[in-house]
Amino acid sequence: MDEIGAFEAKNRLGALLDRVEQGEEIVITRRGKPVAKLVPAGAGFDKAKARQAVTGLIAASKGLSLGDLKIKDLIEEGRS
Repeated sequence: MDEIGAFEAKNRLGALLDRVEQGEEIVITRRGKPVAKLVPAGAGFDKAKARQAVTGLIAASKGLSLGDLKIKDLIEEGRS
């Protein structure tokens, strides 16, 4: 991971974006302290991972119960 000062980053933004597009990560510093990081944009929302998470949550909740409690009662309690 490369570090670059804010002033230089401002002057070379196009070239930095080209490098980030190729997969590099660049830390931008101000007075030697990291303040930002340029990273490649992610693909966004991953439906497959979301489905896998939901499946895991459903599997983990199997066999769990609230005992004598009712969801409606818990909701009402939360509203008061």
